[in-house]
Amino acid sequence: MTQTTGFRLSRWQVYALLFVLLGLFLIAAAQLRIDPDTVSTLGFEKLGRRKVPAQLTVSALGAACAALGVATYVMKAGQGVLLLLAFFAALLGLLTALAQGASIDLVGMLASSLRMSTPIALGALAGILCERAGVVNIAIEGMMLAAAAFGFGANLFFENLWIGVLAAMLVGGLMAALHAVMSIRFKTDQIISGTAINILAVGASGFLRRAYLVQAYFVGKTLPSIRIPLLSEVPVLGTIFFRNQPIVYMMLILLAVLHIILFYTPWGLRTRAVGEHPLAADTVGINVFRTRYINVIAAGCIAGLAGAWFSLETVGSFEDLMTGGKGFIALAAMIFGNWNPIGAFVGALLFGFADALQIKLQILNVPLPYQFLGMAPYI
Repeated sequence: MTQTTGFRLSRWQVYALLFVLLGLFLIAAAQLRIDPDTVSTLGFEKLGRRKVPAQLTVSALGAACAALGVATYVMKAGQGVLLLLAFFAALLGLLTALAQGASIDLVGMLASSLRMSTPIALGALAGILCERAGVVNIAIEGMMLAAAAFGFGANLFFENLWIGVLAAMLVGGLMAALHAVMSIRFKTDQIISGTAINILAVGASGFLRRAYLVQAYFVGKTLPSIRIPLLSEVPVLGTIFFRNQPIVYMMLILLAVLHIILFYTPWGLRTRAVGEHPLAADTVGINVFRTRYINVIAAGCIAGLAGAWFSLETVGSFEDLMTGGKGFIALAAMIFGNWNPIGAFVGALLFGFADALQIKLQILNVPLPYQFLGMAPYI
């Protein structure tokens, strides 16, 4: 008896078809919704601004996106590169369409994407440290929120932003230590422990704001922007990477350091062994509990740094629930990146770009309710 197998598309082919449809949509939208005489202005920082015919440019980029999708479907190798090119073609086409009759700074958008991705990337790194050690941590949101509140409070008390950053990291570490004790020592369900910490953070931060911070609702002092000599003058890359505030630089450094630690050091090997097979790790002399404690508390400090980004580097104040679910998006970025720091960073950039895009769409007065534009990162 012969067994027949049904027709099945590979993951790459599914992505390819999606980009083909996206390219065709851009072509149709350009022909039906954009006036042939409309001009879009695209800014490239030091490379200058370029005025392009909106309808023709969007149509051409849509055709390129569709063609690259077809090539991805047919080719047996290099699909990732082709899809990346298709993504950038579709993205540029979308931005050109949105900027019809107006101007959009592409380099500025990328710089904003990196900045907006910072707390998500830091939260994802915190999640990776915990889960690689075998501890599920859904309390990243609560750690970030509490750190934002108490870091801002320490800044007001000591009148020093850096003391506020250190306090935020300390608070994140303390809440992570609570999660570690509950999960590791008392073997509490890790999801319940994380949920409890999230609820605790909402109450504690709200009480702190109403009791002590309400008179300092807006201070305006934030960490200064730092330009790295020479590198900051490089076109495009200098604006994106080397003209940022301190926590953005810390995130990029932590990204490289944690990747090296996890995959190229004995400590990283022990951490992964503890997370994947704790009994086997214990038989070769690895202290499973100590390894988990250290990783979870270190992750809390990183989440605290992400919290400091909100109150001390971005707005210079604290508001209730100001983290806005970024801790949960960080968990999504972690899963998207397959529990790898580099992959999680790419996922965080994707969410950061969506966040920067919805802000830019509101500035361009796109005729959609701002509530729908605010949904862009979650979609």
